[in-house]
Amino acid sequence: MIDIEKFIEEVQSSLPEKVGDNPVLLLISGGVDSTVLGALLLKTLDPRLVHLMYMDTGLMRKNETNNVKALLSKLGSVNLHIINCEEDFLSALAGIEDPEAKRRAVGDTFIKVQERETAKLGIPDAFLTQGTIAPDVIESGNEGNASLIKSHHNVGTPLVQAKKQAGKLIEPFDKLFKTDVRALGAALGLPEDTVKRHPFPGPGLAVRILGEVTREKCDILREADAIYIDELKKRNLYNEIWQAFAVLTNLRSVGISGGKRSYGRVLALRAITSSDAMTAEVYPFNLKDLFEISALITTNVKDISRVTYDISSKPPATIEWE
Repeated sequence: MIDIEKFIEEVQSSLPEKVGDNPVLLLISGGVDSTVLGALLLKTLDPRLVHLMYMDTGLMRKNETNNVKALLSKLGSVNLHIINCEEDFLSALAGIEDPEAKRRAVGDTFIKVQERETAKLGIPDAFLTQGTIAPDVIESGNEGNASLIKSHHNVGTPLVQAKKQAGKLIEPFDKLFKTDVRALGAALGLPEDTVKRHPFPGPGLAVRILGEVTREKCDILREADAIYIDELKKRNLYNEIWQAFAVLTNLRSVGISGGKRSYGRVLALRAITSSDAMTAEVYPFNLKDLFEISALITTNVKDISRVTYDISSKPPATIEWE
């Protein structure tokens, strides 16, 4: 665990000197890392210099955009840009099934949309700051002899490299782990439900939908995942779990809906415990909770006929399925 007060002092001492009067851009997702970084920037720099850009990619969780907008407004942001770019991302993902190809397509589209929107705002040369944390760097194969586990849209892309070479890339969290970032968020006064929120991947639902990503599949997964997470909170299980989410598999299974034969989709539930996301163990649910959550999903999401629970640890599995 880092010394939080010392870390804040170092950032607040060095960052204003580095940035000067130049604009700073943060692509903010509403997840823990980028939200904590947004709060730190707004407490460190003149808020008029800080541009928070949230992209509604169409790959977000249910009601995510409205929730993020409300939260970021409370942080004191004066330059909050909500970009509706669902069509950009879904078009880029059309026909792609390979997990790494999907990640690359999402990363490339983030660059394309970012360049387009910063040009509109007149800040194409802004400093780029990112909530990249240590596991992102390590699993992208950018740390010593580490091999590529999965690419990350914050790490090693052409835009990121260009900003780095120009001396305009700021990644204050690249040596921190999630527990450090959560502690930092608490020290900055962020709400507990924000600080303890489960991680969400940069590519969003694109890597929680196996096979090709479509709007229909995103809608199905959004509904199922919302039921799952809501039930964990109602049952006081959410804070016992490091990360929980639903995965829409590319399998179909015979079921019964309304007394008739159906051929619906198979959903997988994932829940793990961890301290740093480098290793993870399966959360040991009471079976009664799993049975009831499964029934709620298959009853309320008509396209899903079967629910399974992933019991794989990391390693050999990764936390996300793709």
